[in-house]
Amino acid sequence: MKLDKFHKDFQLNGISFSSVDELLLYAHDFSDEVYRFLETWFSTDSFIYVKTSGSTGNPKEIKLQKEQMIHSAFATGKYFDLKESTTALLCLHVDFIAGKMMLVRALSLGWHLDVVKPNSSPLKGLKKKYDFSAMVPLQLENSIDSLHLIKKIIIGGGEVSKQLQNKLQTLSTSVFATYGMTETITHIAVKKLNNLLFFQEGMTKQVLHQEYYQTLPNVEIYKDARNCLVIVAPKISKNVIFTNDIVQLISDTQFQWLGRFDTVINSGGVKLYPERIEEKLAKIMTTRFFVAGITDQKLGKKLILLVELKTNNVLEEKQFINAEIKKIASLSKYEIPKEIYFIAAFIETPTKKIQREKTLNLIDF
Repeated sequence: MKLDKFHKDFQLNGISFSSVDELLLYAHDFSDEVYRFLETWFSTDSFIYVKTSGSTGNPKEIKLQKEQMIHSAFATGKYFDLKESTTALLCLHVDFIAGKMMLVRALSLGWHLDVVKPNSSPLKGLKKKYDFSAMVPLQLENSIDSLHLIKKIIIGGGEVSKQLQNKLQTLSTSVFATYGMTETITHIAVKKLNNLLFFQEGMTKQVLHQEYYQTLPNVEIYKDARNCLVIVAPKISKNVIFTNDIVQLISDTQFQWLGRFDTVINSGGVKLYPERIEEKLAKIMTTRFFVAGITDQKLGKKLILLVELKTNNVLEEKQFINAEIKKIASLSKYEIPKEIYFIAAFIETPTKKIQREKTLNLIDF
């Protein structure tokens, strides 16, 4: 499949192009990262290789069909009503699938795409307004005061904390969490995080978050014997995708994400879901953290809390956190960490996701 053209309305950094060669010449002088992708995209190959983030295992390269990437782009455009001449901002690394797909959407749907350096504060110094962008949670957190510049934002690469969700509620920007992976060519489902309304006794009230993901067009879902999500999306993958994500199915098109099958902790016969526990602990934590299970002679696995915090006052910090944990009414007695460990810096992937297993190995238990 040789792609030798792009949508007539496509613009990059405010510039229109009459040919692929003209676009490549501009990209060559503008960004090595963007140029390398465009050169591959317009090559004679029907596929491209994409690196996974490595947050849930070793990073690897997988092969994606260009035609399927285009189908994914059109599904996003249809769901969010993003037609030609949509103004969009690319602030993610193009080496990874989320950044690549912003370019594919722009090329396929005829967007006017601006590219900025993919740092932790991508909107700093910007004045222009945009219809659409994609960010990771850290970028979202650091851009709160400037989010009014963007109408719709999708967030990937990690969970959006409850504290951050609360900050989004008064904003005019529509913010969506996404569910997906490299194998599904970014997201196959989204859930809105702010400006949600429901009706009760004739009065309109605002809620702070939505539990359910809604699938995009042409996506079917069901659960396997492990209660993990199975994805059937022939337009973006010829294979049925069996995930390790435990879900509750709400309908044929909606699901609630509960946690990872491979991170479930069996502690004394009780199944603990780290992601759900972390959601509760987020109410009192002010720095990055995660929970994990370590081997215990009595329980089999013991729940512990790891906190990213450089401190010499370990005892004092432990006492403070333990006191705050007791105030969380939603935590069951099984969900209270047995030990707390402090680490100066978590190990991360290139996309800033925490590498839990490698970080856990830093602790001398």
